[in-house]
Amino acid sequence: MTIHIVSLPNRPLLVIAGPTAIGKTRIAIELAKELNGEIISADSRQIYKGMDIGTAKPSKDEQAAARHHMLNVVNPDGHFSVGEYKRSAEKIIEDIWQRNRLPIIAGGTGLYIRAVIDGLWEGPKADNELRDKLKKEEEAFGKGCLYKKLKEIDPETAEKTKPNDLVRIIRSLEVYYKEGKPISYFHRAHGFEEKKYNAVIIGLTMDRKMLYKRIEERVDKMINSGLVDEVKALLKKGYDENIISMTGVGYRQVIGYLRGDYNLEEAVRLIKRDTKRYAKRQYTWFNQDKRIEWFNADDIDTQGLASGIKKRLKL
Repeated sequence: MTIHIVSLPNRPLLVIAGPTAIGKTRIAIELAKELNGEIISADSRQIYKGMDIGTAKPSKDEQAAARHHMLNVVNPDGHFSVGEYKRSAEKIIEDIWQRNRLPIIAGGTGLYIRAVIDGLWEGPKADNELRDKLKKEEEAFGKGCLYKKLKEIDPETAEKTKPNDLVRIIRSLEVYYKEGKPISYFHRAHGFEEKKYNAVIIGLTMDRKMLYKRIEERVDKMINSGLVDEVKALLKKGYDENIISMTGVGYRQVIGYLRGDYNLEEAVRLIKRDTKRYAKRQYTWFNQDKRIEWFNADDIDTQGLASGIKKRLKL
């Protein structure tokens, strides 16, 4: 049996977004049970194989409670772009519909979620020679040199980019040099006007102090569950400490400890601090999307919410 769909905008999709450690997995599972749904992870770190503890990947019991997708997609040294996530997620969404079930995207990587819902302009392929040239320019003329150039070329993008986000700055300059126009032009031209889904977007929130307490408890649990051994095993397999996956929060701090830069207590403090900073950035990202309906994660009535979602999505 398949879902009977009249037009693209009628296709149902549920999105559960929010900062790290707020309980997205638990609530997604509860809603999946109520709504006959399957969960598509929107977490840019849970795609990596063998990186389970430091990414707070759903446990085996949680994965058994509701079917999960987009976990363990690539090896830690594998490349996986936003565009690849979008294409993979869209195929999974289609498959879930065909089995008369509801796709539920759940995660804290806002760019993944936006790419699926609103579309994505991928731009030209990476030009490693140009990127190396820009990096050398930053080194030669001092920190902030490329950001200043971006402000001159594309003030709109510069305003939305942190001065120390060298990866995004270089990509924006790369697009300008390759295409002859700033990346903001292409984002506006793309428009993101075609709505592919009838999406309900739920955001989870709570008192900031309570969230920070949960983050600290989660980090302690990660350490007690063997995060240090997980990092040791990855390094033993030959994964370089400078690859993208190993520079994520939790992994880079433990690597610093293993390298002898500081003791374990300091590593734990740094993980907690940087995770809180990451949660703050996630809030900033999601607060820009006025379509999100916010719910307190501690007070949420999943059965009542599921009933409302059924009506909204005409399930």
